[in-house]
Amino acid sequence: MVELVLPNDANTLGNILGGKVMHLVDIAAAIAAHRHCRRQVVTASMDRIDFLHPVKVGELIILKASVNFAARTSMEVGVKVMSEDLKTGVQRQTASAYSTFVALDEAGRPVPVPALLPENDEDRRRFAEGEARRRIRLAESQRRRERKIPA
Repeated sequence: MVELVLPNDANTLGNILGGKVMHLVDIAAAIAAHRHCRRQVVTASMDRIDFLHPVKVGELIILKASVNFAARTSMEVGVKVMSEDLKTGVQRQTASAYSTFVALDEAGRPVPVPALLPENDEDRRRFAEGEARRRIRLAESQRRRERKIPA
């Protein structure tokens, strides 16, 4: 997904707003999840997002999303955010994030998603790391439930 950063997307420093980046990350990730399962999906969680470099007005913001791991009804989608200076063509990574999506049936209930079949070493690495992050998320959720802490 590619967009041109315009003045209405920016803060007073001329950089894209962090909330706008998060919005675009959510959209790109939702598209990847939807394409994987061919069903409606909803965002269940978004892991930490780190902003490494600003994206200036007049630059492109490029989002590359892919499903890393699929469980029974949920999928982890990784999104890498790049910026590109249109004058020089120089690209640099500006952020990355992991989101979890749940597939829904027509009544809005979670439904199983297709298995994810890693095709190469990079896919297998992303799958294993996604599975490990899922275990951490589930353990964290269990701790919150035990302590009756809101999510």
